[in-house]
Amino acid sequence: MSNVAIITARGGSKRIPRKNIRPFLGKPIIAYAIEAALQSGLFEEVMVSTDDAEIAEVSRSLGASVPFVRSAQNADDFATTTDVLLEVLADYKQLNQHFDFGCCLYPTSPFVTAALLQQAFEKLTAESFDTVYPVQAFGFPIQRAVGLDASGGVRWLQPEYQFTRSQDLEKAYHDAGQFYLFKTAPLIESRKIISANSGGLVISEMQAHDIDTEEDWKVAEFKWKIGNAH
Repeated sequence: MSNVAIITARGGSKRIPRKNIRPFLGKPIIAYAIEAALQSGLFEEVMVSTDDAEIAEVSRSLGASVPFVRSAQNADDFATTTDVLLEVLADYKQLNQHFDFGCCLYPTSPFVTAALLQQAFEKLTAESFDTVYPVQAFGFPIQRAVGLDASGGVRWLQPEYQFTRSQDLEKAYHDAGQFYLFKTAPLIESRKIISANSGGLVISEMQAHDIDTEEDWKVAEFKWKIGNAH
């Protein structure tokens, strides 16, 4: 059995410039994903897929390999995560390297840990899923969501639930945006990272934070410091 960790880190980032290697509490944010993958002991290869020379240099200095330059086609705003993963696996195939399992790690995932990766891998192999990824519960029942019209008027998006007690509504979860552990054969065949045979690993609100804006960045640093205080 052979496993690869693929950290997807293209150079372009419009909302937060140089986001993938920007310092997060003293070290490049990509370092957290690289360190978790290396420390997990799950992977024969921990690599970074990038089109950017500086990201490649930083990644190598942190212990990851960068054996290929990502194609321009898969480095634009329209390339999907699956496109990138399939390109990486195809590039390794050209070198006669094949992997049974892979892990797509996002470079802005400072909360990911070796232990969490190990938990996900155990779930992936023990329960026969094609993919396993972390999920977080929504903080409020999504069935009670409201929409706003142009004038600011409020309307129920699902009016049939407006009088239902919160405890009677099904709990809903969302992708935590950290990583996907997957079997390579189903991914290549279906060209989908999330399928009907995917499993979720529930994590707490303190174990992940989506980072898309400067405000997100500050909140993530605050949460990380609280969660890792000794």
